[in-house]
Amino acid sequence: MSSANTEINSMADHTPNDGEALNPVSKEEKSWGWFAIFNIWANDVQSLFGYSLVASLFISYGVSGWTAFTALIVAGLMVMFFVNLSGAAGEKYGIPYPVLARASMGVEGAKLPAVLRAVVAVFWYGVQVYFASTAVALLIRSLTGVEGGTEILGLTGIDWFSFFVVWVFHIVIFWRGMAWVETFLNIAGPFVYLVMIGLVLVLWQRSDGQLLSAAQTIFANPEGTFGSEVKGFIAIIGTMVAYFAAVMINFSDFSRYAKDKNAMVKGNLAGLPFNMILFSALALLTTAGAAVVFGEEIINPTEIVERTDSVLLGVIAAVTFFAATVGINLVANFIPAVNGIANLAPAKISFRHAGLITSVFALIIGGFWTSFISQFGISGFVNTLGATLAPIYGIMIVDYYLLRKESLDVEDLYDHKGGRYYYGNGWNNAALSAFAIAAVFSVATVWIPALEVLSGYAWIIGAFLGGTIYKHMAKNIEP
Repeated sequence: MSSANTEINSMADHTPNDGEALNPVSKEEKSWGWFAIFNIWANDVQSLFGYSLVASLFISYGVSGWTAFTALIVAGLMVMFFVNLSGAAGEKYGIPYPVLARASMGVEGAKLPAVLRAVVAVFWYGVQVYFASTAVALLIRSLTGVEGGTEILGLTGIDWFSFFVVWVFHIVIFWRGMAWVETFLNIAGPFVYLVMIGLVLVLWQRSDGQLLSAAQTIFANPEGTFGSEVKGFIAIIGTMVAYFAAVMINFSDFSRYAKDKNAMVKGNLAGLPFNMILFSALALLTTAGAAVVFGEEIINPTEIVERTDSVLLGVIAAVTFFAATVGINLVANFIPAVNGIANLAPAKISFRHAGLITSVFALIIGGFWTSFISQFGISGFVNTLGATLAPIYGIMIVDYYLLRKESLDVEDLYDHKGGRYYYGNGWNNAALSAFAIAAVFSVATVWIPALEVLSGYAWIIGAFLGGTIYKHMAKNIEP
């Protein structure tokens, strides 16, 4: 048994009880192999939004298909590097992100980034519950032909029924614990790929074998210059890194379940570059095939399925979209929301209690999404909160690697009354100041039109600023 695992398993009698959601995982709970880590990324990539984003990158940035494809692979490698950094402490000590943040922000100060991450996660969790319900509604309509009748708050009876089914399904999954979450992710990831490959084969058959030649010509850019290709290449990388930014922050929420560091690194290596290559290739071929068969570049897979006029494909696609959306919801939204909420009152809020609180918010946000929230423009507020997370990553990495040399006192991380991470009042003023200064830039890219051109790079710049400022201000912190 490693020294880190010995430390984890010996903590029960020496640390205040932070509740099951935040306490270090035991050796028995560290059971995730590389395939489980791989499927975290498979599910994170395989959302409807992820497909539309990747497909649009081949069209929107004015670059050749090969340039866009290469940029996506490079982005995958960069994200892999970043998550290996942020997930190492979670794997070594078995601690989730809100606890890891205590080392740099203080045992009380860590509540700030944890709450910011939780608010963003709770919001998108509710939205994704709604979008997953549209797949169930599509399934019901495909099988029965029923339309649903009168709308209430923008949703028909079938829509509301589907929404509640999906909402309850999420509760069942998390109520059974992380083992069920792992099982669902391991099933959903490969299944979605099988159906995407099936869709490519359908388009191949309907395009009379012209799919590959179309992929080579549709995304060619004869008017492109070296400068425009380089500019688009960098922009795509920035966009994709920003897309994965939230999970990069709290990856220790998942890496703490990894069997060992080797499983985490292998899972990230297979999960990020491989998934980016396979998913991007399928998105490229599907978009090209749709352009040949339907005469236009369609980036929404649901529209492609509808155009095929196949009930069987519609049913399969509905199940696939459901699995993909639930998968990314569990990875990117549910787990960070639960851990962030539990961190507000660690001794009182359990994993299940935090899950129920998250579900109540999801019921409200998802239920009112069509009729009110989507029209209200609240996404700007949520994007602002998300932008403020970038400096937290830089601060966390600098603190763990440069200041503490990858060594943490786990017992002190759970000491809410003193210890080296209490910093006198529970807050690390150096980290708080660095966070505030760097966050100004990140937030400005959301709201100031003149800085909109930097929005794709905002996360990387914000993280660099946060880490650099913190390194300068925290010279006297003991390792």
